[in-house]
Amino acid sequence: MINDKVRKLVVGCALLLAAGPSLAADPDTQKQLDGIKAAIPKFAIPMREVGDRFQNIYFAAHGGNWALAAYMSKYMNGAMNPAMLTKPAEYAVWKNFNDNTFASVNKAIMAKDVKAFDTAYKAVVDDCNSCHKGMGYGFIKVVKLGGPADSGIDYKVKSEPGDVPK
Repeated sequence: MINDKVRKLVVGCALLLAAGPSLAADPDTQKQLDGIKAAIPKFAIPMREVGDRFQNIYFAAHGGNWALAAYMSKYMNGAMNPAMLTKPAEYAVWKNFNDNTFASVNKAIMAKDVKAFDTAYKAVVDDCNSCHKGMGYGFIKVVKLGGPADSGIDYKVKSEPGDVPK
């Protein structure tokens, strides 16, 4: 999972890249910036975290742990932040997916509506697989696991979606 240090590195890189031509004019500085950008996770590594959190959301919702479902959703989206710098075109696809397609899952979580959640979750799985195929990654087929990706969490703690700290 992407930790706070990686997030700070991404923000730092963004600030350095935004500094513009004054820094980029120095070949050594540009080389350093390119090296930092190359070290930031591209798309596949953050997507792995997304996949794990997406699986966990299902078990949290079905266990009545709505805060955990909301938490996983929040950080699922945040995991993709490095792609803003490393894969901006793919990030735009992700952002559209999260803002639009995935919104129905978030709406069901906030409503604590398991039936609506199941419908939305299945639609998202289908959309993920369609997107993977369309981008040339048809060999990556999302399926619902038989158990959560993180087995060390109690998915049945009763909670409210609004219990997640801001």
